[in-house]
Amino acid sequence: MKYHIKEEELVFNDFLKIYKAEVTHDSFNSDQKVTATRLALDKGNAIAVLLYEKDTDSFLFIKQFRYPSSRHGHAWTIELPAGAIDKDETAEQAAIREVEEEIGYQVTDLKLIVEYFPSPGMLSEQISIFYVEVTSLQKISKGGGSTSEKEDIELIKIPRVEIKDKLNNHFFNNSISIIGLQWFLLNKV
Repeated sequence: MKYHIKEEELVFNDFLKIYKAEVTHDSFNSDQKVTATRLALDKGNAIAVLLYEKDTDSFLFIKQFRYPSSRHGHAWTIELPAGAIDKDETAEQAAIREVEEEIGYQVTDLKLIVEYFPSPGMLSEQISIFYVEVTSLQKISKGGGSTSEKEDIELIKIPRVEIKDKLNNHFFNNSISIIGLQWFLLNKV
């Protein structure tokens, strides 16, 4: 199968960018090529980290206000620590930085769980989810998020024994947390 992207233009340029392009690609249903106008929302790539704190037998999450999900009645979400990969930074470096910035833990020896596209029909973003085990002694600073980004983040610890029930009862409503925890249940239990 072949495709061609032509006439790509940047139509919105702020924190998020929107690209518009005319694309042509082979068809599954005929010998004719498909030509259409498509949009792509681009904000760069991101990371998330599933942290298991061994001495408390708990997972570490963050709670923060999210405007987009507030439009659906979920203003404060509980998620894995996560964030954007900065220019000239690897996914692993971003993960280490974000964990310290958001919850104050110093981490090493991250294990990559998965890289995936959360919404490939609209977003160009690729998310890398990592797993790391820590102890409470690795908390070296307050955390709370970046003041320059006006983040206001609370650390939430959830005991490991509660995770399966919380997943089954739809407590988590974001893909990074669901994917990370399902990976844990499939690979670490």
